[in-house]
Amino acid sequence: MSKQAARDKSTSLGIALEKYCDPNLMFAVIMLLGIGLVMVASSSIEIADRATGDPLYYFKRQFVFALMGISAAYVITKIRLAHWESSGMAILLLMILLLTLVLIPGLGRTVNGSTRWLAIGSFGLQVSEAVKLLLIIYLAGYVVRQGKQIRESFIGFIKPMMVLVVLFTLLLLEPDFGAAMVLLITALGMLYLAGVKFWKFGLLLMASAISMVFVAISSPYRVERFTAFLNPWSDPFGTGFQLTQSLIAIGSGAWTGLGLGASVQKLFYLPEAHTDFVFAVIAEELGLVGATAVIALYILLIYRCFVIGKMVEKKGMKFGAQIAYGIGIWLGLQAFINIGVNTGVLPTKGLTLPFISAGGSSLLVVCMAIGLITRVYTEGLAKSPHR
Repeated sequence: MSKQAARDKSTSLGIALEKYCDPNLMFAVIMLLGIGLVMVASSSIEIADRATGDPLYYFKRQFVFALMGISAAYVITKIRLAHWESSGMAILLLMILLLTLVLIPGLGRTVNGSTRWLAIGSFGLQVSEAVKLLLIIYLAGYVVRQGKQIRESFIGFIKPMMVLVVLFTLLLLEPDFGAAMVLLITALGMLYLAGVKFWKFGLLLMASAISMVFVAISSPYRVERFTAFLNPWSDPFGTGFQLTQSLIAIGSGAWTGLGLGASVQKLFYLPEAHTDFVFAVIAEELGLVGATAVIALYILLIYRCFVIGKMVEKKGMKFGAQIAYGIGIWLGLQAFINIGVNTGVLPTKGLTLPFISAGGSSLLVVCMAIGLITRVYTEGLAKSPHR
């Protein structure tokens, strides 16, 4: 086959692919999923061997959840956006039900002092992960239905905030301050993009910031985390242990890393090396080059979410646009917080790195989010402007 024929075939394939998904978005997602599987295997070998006797236990588990997530994403691409848009009240009730059930003794599973998992047979669903996506869908529908009232009436603006207060309170009872913060900021971003007047947005942002600070300082363990974040080296074997080990791992990686599988910090020095602190292992094994590549993939993913949102908004698909914007804000914010925690820029929070950290609930939900945004994309392609 000649070079020209190969190029023509590649171009035809690209055009055909664009009918079903955004190629750049899919590239970012597939690369992040692949990196995630490799790094979960690398970072968990010693931990898995010691805990289960199977060095690849967490890798196999993550691989199964990746297949389940891809399958769920495919199913979601077949569901019309109109069905989601008309299910606002059912979605709201489902969120409240899930967050309430997890607090009931016998149903909720407690790990490290937090009751965040709902026991479903042998599987534990982390309800806050599901609620993140459900809130975006609910809020997107509410913004479309009540857009004028939200923009022009203060009462209309306050109504969705009351829903957030209920969800925020239930999350704090688990407690899951990190997820509550992500939900709140994502909701604020969606309301701002929906056209809420700046003074209202600024007022709410200030009130939210004050509330989050108050919640943070009201709990001794959160205060301890914050003081450790400010100077982890003051107590490197106590409150600052996790962060100092993460910084040692990142510093050890230098430019090109120690090599895949060669991390030292994952050998029982760095807690949660395959979950919350997997980025530190990436930086140690793949260096600044590898860490930068991962960040670049997240930037591409977020950029494409907003591009898709803008595209469908121009075609009059306000609900789809809000979905795309909300998912972009959520995934970008969660990646930023996780990387910020790993690098010592932010206080320690138990948030996963989307598509990469080990965790069944997180992986399932983010894959479903990509399925939903793919549906937004395909409906946008099929729709004429302002039809």
